[in-house]
Amino acid sequence: MRVLVIGGTGLISTGIVKHLLTRGAEVTVFNRGKRPSTLSPDVKVLIGDRDDAAGLERVFVEHHFDCVIDMICFRPEQATAAIAACSGKCDHFIFCSTVCTYGIKSPPGVLVDETFPQEPISDYGRNKVACERLFLQADAERRLNVTIVRPSHTYGPGHPLIDNLEFDSFAWDRIERGQPVLCAGDGLGIWVSTHRDDCGKFFAYAAMNPKTFGQSYNATRLPHTTWRDYYKQVAQALGKPASLIFMPADWIVRHDPKRFGLLREITAFHGAYDSTKAIRDVPQFRCEIDLLEGARQIFASQRERGAWRNSTTDHLYQSMVDEAIKLGAASVLS
Repeated sequence: MRVLVIGGTGLISTGIVKHLLTRGAEVTVFNRGKRPSTLSPDVKVLIGDRDDAAGLERVFVEHHFDCVIDMICFRPEQATAAIAACSGKCDHFIFCSTVCTYGIKSPPGVLVDETFPQEPISDYGRNKVACERLFLQADAERRLNVTIVRPSHTYGPGHPLIDNLEFDSFAWDRIERGQPVLCAGDGLGIWVSTHRDDCGKFFAYAAMNPKTFGQSYNATRLPHTTWRDYYKQVAQALGKPASLIFMPADWIVRHDPKRFGLLREITAFHGAYDSTKAIRDVPQFRCEIDLLEGARQIFASQRERGAWRNSTTDHLYQSMVDEAIKLGAASVLS
């Protein structure tokens, strides 16, 4: 099986390539070559810009691939170019979308499945929905066999681990120092985090699987957790307890709406998704890496790369903790 990964060196892509090689696939990645690569020497590399439509089309004139996995399509015009380049040139096209296409509402049973209405609140989510529709139209017109994959929060070594408030958090250093950290609401919001190797497994084993043609899937770990338990498990990776101060999400965001944009748009709401369909159609999709082990991997990687964030420089966060305590908030061990 010959597979082209458009992107190929990012977070989820690393897991995808790993499992494709395990399957015995011949893997090629197509990207600008700007990011340091840890790719296996067995992976072929094509240098190019996916926004260069003519260059993308040349790839499919000069090479044949059974399956194409597009990891860096974020805008409708990129989807249109990919459809033009790939139509009639590959047997299967997998598009990496996102659970952000669903928006912030939750069904009565909390878990969001693939039939839930897509009402995104961010430009990122709206653009991904527009791309999905273009790809599914191409599938309906029999131009491509398309599969849509919607990951949720995905994490792994080489990248920081989010907390409830932000993407690249000082909270983990604070916990290691025995200091309290902030959490929105009562910490009982539902969340799911999937290791990049587990998420990548779905893409790799969905490739050339006819059951997935014309289908959309959530590719997330089961079971889910609360934010209280999230902090507890990550703190265990540091060998320390997590002392949490609960404050309203609006109060936190008000202090710096840009910095706490993750909380404002995503983590203030339930992030719980049903991946039953993915497990049914791609039985190899079994999530085996828990958050404790995944956090240990990330922290070891951060220290090795000198990327550990020193919380003593984060004066805003400390001032927010001080303010919360003056307002009467108590810290709770998780």
